[in-house]
Amino acid sequence: MTLQTTKTHIVHGGTLRYLKHDSAATGTPMTLSVFVPGGEGPFAVLIWLSGLTCTEDNFTTKAGAYRAAAEHGLIIVAPDTSPRGPDLEGRGVADDPAYDLGQGAGFYVDATQAPWAPHFRMETYVTDELIGLIDAEFPTTGVRSISGHSMGGHGALTLALRHPDLFRSVSAFAPICSPTRCPWGEKAFTAYLGEDRAEWDRHDAARLIEAGAARGAYDDILVDQGDADSFLTDQLKPELLRAAAETAGQGLTLRMQPGYDHSYFFMTSFIADHVAFHAARLRG
Repeated sequence: MTLQTTKTHIVHGGTLRYLKHDSAATGTPMTLSVFVPGGEGPFAVLIWLSGLTCTEDNFTTKAGAYRAAAEHGLIIVAPDTSPRGPDLEGRGVADDPAYDLGQGAGFYVDATQAPWAPHFRMETYVTDELIGLIDAEFPTTGVRSISGHSMGGHGALTLALRHPDLFRSVSAFAPICSPTRCPWGEKAFTAYLGEDRAEWDRHDAARLIEAGAARGAYDDILVDQGDADSFLTDQLKPELLRAAAETAGQGLTLRMQPGYDHSYFFMTSFIADHVAFHAARLRG
């Protein structure tokens, strides 16, 4: 499996590469960006998972994370949010007329239902294939953390809780905290995972914390949420995450940021805090 560089930029003394490769997990080409700070390394890794409709480019161009990553000596990896390509329609996977299912909306689960199951395997892609590629191709220390926004915040939380051996720390911006109890999650989980709600619970951050997942693995989970976010009440529901953490005794720093919305203006305002949060734990 070979990573092909499509674009290269120098930024804050480091190198930013856009890459693509043929994925064994999804059976499609996949794209990503990787920032490597200046110096010889090796470096710890922060994986960033983006939200609905995004590609690897949204975080890469809008988040403003690379100054902090260069200062702390972190590689940042930003994969695409789903498999893509016109040939997916020929395999039975057509885009939903809305934006919250199909391409750009992988939800970081391994689909079990037709027609999604052969290709929408984003959990395996991130936790197995992507990590293996990055460790093989870049000067990493072999330790990593994970973060994300919205659907990607859901992905960061659930993948960290389901695979605590892989990640040193986890944070999120405006995550979908309990997808089993919001319209976005109910739609996606019905399509990708079927009608068994017990299976849904295995991909719900609040439910996982309530059940004691990854107990003791993370001293704290950092979550930033804007209180002017239009999705706050119906889709994101951070109060469910807080209640679960209190019940389970899981450390959680939930910062409600006054006046901030769901956009990348919110993320760029606080991304340096998240990079520093992970850097401290990756050094430990």
